[in-house]
Parts: sequence; C-alpha cells; structure tokens
Amino acid sequence: MIAIIDYGMGNLRSVSKAFEAVGYQAVITHDASVIHNASHVVLPGVGAFGDCMANLKQYQLVEPIKGAIQSGKPFLGICLGFQLLFTESEEFGRHEGLDIFPGKVRAFTKDQALKVPHMGWNQIAIQSHCPVFKDIADGSNCYFVHSYFVDPADRQITATTTSYGIPFTSSIWKDNVVACQFHPEKSQAVGLQLIRNFGGWK
Repeated sequence: MIAIIDYGMGNLRSVSKAFEAVGYQAVITHDASVIHNASHVVLPGVGAFGDCMANLKQYQLVEPIKGAIQSGKPFLGICLGFQLLFTESEEFGRHEGLDIFPGKVRAFTKDQALKVPHMGWNQIAIQSHCPVFKDIADGSNCYFVHSYFVDPADRQITATTTSYGIPFTSSIWKDNVVACQFHPEKSQAVGLQLIRNFGGWK
C-alpha cells in the first residue's frame, strides 16, 4: 500500500488518482502508523516552503517522514515535497527544511528575462540510471510550476536536469529516495510511467 502524506497542503487527490490509473492502491493519510506500515511513501506539496514545514510539525509528521526514509522503503517527493527534503529555503526569508540532503532552495532571479514562476512544459535531461525513470526517454517533457529551485550540495544525486534561464536539478535519486520538481501526476504519459515505475520499485 502506498501512503500519500496529507499535511493540509497539496493536490493530493490528483496524485492518488494517478496511482490508481496505473493499478496501485494509494491512501491519503497523516496517520504515523499508516505511514510506518506502508510499502511506499509519497510526499507531495504545493504552497510556501515555510508554511509547509510548519504544517508538517503541527501534524507531527517530521519524524514519520524521516523514519520512512531511514527504513529503506521507496520514497517519492513531488514539487514542494522535493524541496522540503533539503537543508533550507530562501523563500520569504530563511526556513529550515527536513535536511535529508544538504542543499538550498533558491529563487529564480528576475534578470533572466524569463517569467517567474516557471510554469508549463519543459524537458528533462536524464543524468543517471534511476529505476524510476525506466522507459522514459531523455528529453521528455514534464509539467512544472515553481518559482524556486533546488541547489543540492552533492551533484551526484541529480537524476535529471532542466534548463530555465539556467540549468537546475529537476529530480534527484539516492538509495530509496526519488524526488522531482515537476508534477508527474500532471505530466501525462511520461508522468504515469514514472508513477508506475515508482509503484513497482522495491
């Protein structure tokens, strides 16, 4: 069973429906015992970084998330759920993240002559043999909505990059954790393939 973490922010139903579309049962929950017993865990999210961290603490979900990752079970972060895995964000001040991976969440600068937020379809350049990207072609288009990007301290965890004024890390993979800036649940066939791969990942 796949647990989709509910902390009061995020388009959770669309993520759940995407798993159902490829044949996997998913439950939306903020129950620590359900997260503990799940085979796979998903941390989605939209909104402001600081607000999301505050909600994770309010719902007492920080330790269950860290426990799920430490247990070795497959873990997927989506959009803000990707950013929250890092040390800190500069969105509306400085906010501490879950610090699973060292790195900062930085703003796209206005002088890049590009609209912020980065919204719409953009290509991913595959950088590693991540099992969750199996049968997904290099250069595939995925759907993005974000004003901040992850700058990981360890570039070796970068699974894909994307260019928007500058190249940035659009997904990471290390051990049992995969996380992506784009929304697989909104990325049509490519996104469903990623979700299918994640659901079957052991």
